[in-house]
Amino acid sequence: MPSRTGRKLAVVTGGTAGVGRATVREFAARGYDVAVLARGRAGLDGAVKDVEDAGGSALGVPVDVADHEAVRRAAERVERDMGEIDVWVNVAFAGALTFFWDTSPEEYERMTAVTYLGQVNGTRAALAHMRPRDRGVVVNVGSAMAYRSIPLQSAYCGAKHAVKGFTESVRTELIHERSKVRICMIQLPGLNTPQFDWNLSRMPKHPRPVPPVFQPELPAKGIVFLAEHPRRNLWVGLSTAYTILGERLAPAFMDLYLGRKVVAAQQTEEDLPRWGANVDEPSDETEDRGAHGDFGARAHGRDPVLWLSRHRRALLGGLTAAAAGLGAAAAWGSRGR
Repeated sequence: MPSRTGRKLAVVTGGTAGVGRATVREFAARGYDVAVLARGRAGLDGAVKDVEDAGGSALGVPVDVADHEAVRRAAERVERDMGEIDVWVNVAFAGALTFFWDTSPEEYERMTAVTYLGQVNGTRAALAHMRPRDRGVVVNVGSAMAYRSIPLQSAYCGAKHAVKGFTESVRTELIHERSKVRICMIQLPGLNTPQFDWNLSRMPKHPRPVPPVFQPELPAKGIVFLAEHPRRNLWVGLSTAYTILGERLAPAFMDLYLGRKVVAAQQTEEDLPRWGANVDEPSDETEDRGAHGDFGARAHGRDPVLWLSRHRRALLGGLTAAAAGLGAAAAWGSRGR
């Protein structure tokens, strides 16, 4: 059964800001109804309005994704009020810009609970409804840092590594039971989102994404593409590609380069707003922060890696046809000779 309106239904955790918010808008533009699970009331209201303005039906559910029981109840509410969930996207995270030794055990556990266990909890809630129906797609949002860690973000990097391992394990279990439910991952680069105005930071300068920087609409397009064309993994951003490949080819060089260059690369002299860390409390409770951060002037709105990923079947088909044509021409020429 589709949603109450006859449209497909997507759930997006962390859908009030950044990539999550852009993803909510992209689903709405593609004709989906959307349920948004997040903490900030103003952000939830803004995301719901985005969907309704696009002609869809929306539900904003205040929930802390680190609370597995709260996520389970939220999924039940979505199914009860909106209909059957077709797609579940786990985006929510909490991050920091600080050295490991300057991060308290409580802060570390909290960021891990949101960024890693939040995806575990979301996946568990989604599969509870999808597996009995034998259909549905779960998209877990990863990062280039799921493959190659960088300084000042050890909690986030560790959590994203864990998400990758968890997702791969669950995928094999679904294969074992011959389930038609699909679980996918998407790996992201540095993005122009509000996270750099509200992440926990103990550095002397304002946080910034590691360049090159991309707009959040790019991963949003990738996430919706995965929902409709599920595959095990999708990369967004040329920097994601060379980071992952660089780690495979020269990990010791990557250690040296990142250790010497990337502490400074994550800070800027610019005088930009700070809204307070959102590790324990939401930073969009009273003001909607939207999808974009303060680095739009230098953010890329296009990405050849994502384009190639989304069109690889057509490209492979074209190359196959061209190869077949060349083979036929060569054979014809040979017979003529």
